[in-house]
Amino acid sequence: MTELFQIKGLDHLVLRVRHLQPMLAFYQQLGCSLERVEAEQGLYQLRAGAQLIDLVPVDQPLGAAGGAAPGVTGRNLEHFCLQIQPFDPAAIQAWCQAQQIPCSPVAERYGSLGFGPSLYIQDPEGNSIELKAGG
Repeated sequence: MTELFQIKGLDHLVLRVRHLQPMLAFYQQLGCSLERVEAEQGLYQLRAGAQLIDLVPVDQPLGAAGGAAPGVTGRNLEHFCLQIQPFDPAAIQAWCQAQQIPCSPVAERYGSLGFGPSLYIQDPEGNSIELKAGG
């Protein structure tokens, strides 16, 4: 366990979808509300309590980056995001380098608490995990 930060909770998860409208309707029927859309990137963010569920269609830029459409040989979970505190990018990147964990540069991204800094790491099987500054 690292002493660099504490996990505060799940911020959001990102689902790659083949058919956007039925997925939006399904989650809205469950009680989620459409909070934010970046149509040019193919990002549709739904509020699910304190967290977000992001839908990224596989025929749009963000969803297409994940390869084949969801199914037996394709994945539908693009990444999940953990809120962490404190968020010290230099320390996290140095720790990742020492552990030989792939780590992205820091960028400002939107999550359940609004815009804030985050970076991506990968687990041993290549799953992407976003670490985001949490309040």
